[in-house]
Amino acid sequence: MPKAKGKSRRHKYSYNLNRKRLYRSARRRAAPRIACSHIRHAWDPHKSVAQNLAEMGLAEDPNKAVPIPKKLLGVEVESDGPQPGKKIVRKPYVVNEMELEASLPEKKSNTLSRDLIDYVRYMIQNHGENYKEMARDEKNYYQDTPKQIKRKINVYKNFYPEEYKNFIASLNPEKMEVQ
Repeated sequence: MPKAKGKSRRHKYSYNLNRKRLYRSARRRAAPRIACSHIRHAWDPHKSVAQNLAEMGLAEDPNKAVPIPKKLLGVEVESDGPQPGKKIVRKPYVVNEMELEASLPEKKSNTLSRDLIDYVRYMIQNHGENYKEMARDEKNYYQDTPKQIKRKINVYKNFYPEEYKNFIASLNPEKMEVQ
């Protein structure tokens, strides 16, 4: 079967086609990506970014929201009059919820693996503070150096200080009975 005539021909670039208009209309439809859930729920897609943020009491441009005082620049100018252009906040609950969320204490999500905890406890239980002996132990599968083992023990001490104190306290009576 013969090939179609136009398939093997090189395609020419069309200089007369306005591609900007095609891409611009696609960009307008896309809603902005908003990370904060409080802002996302209060967002009105029919308004501009500046209008939405002004309604929530948030600043679009931080340089305009918190200007540098003239006093710091070297020129002293006093103005006791009201600030021009005060915006009315229609959705104050957004800022209140964000402040409440920011005031909550941050939860520590860092933990050590169970294998590392068991490894450190085994080393301390069998060798005490002798890091060179720990490095020669058969359970030292990763062939850690004495300094690496010491570092792992210090990490365990920092992550679980109470558990470490209780563990050391439980070891002391055992060693006293042996002696």
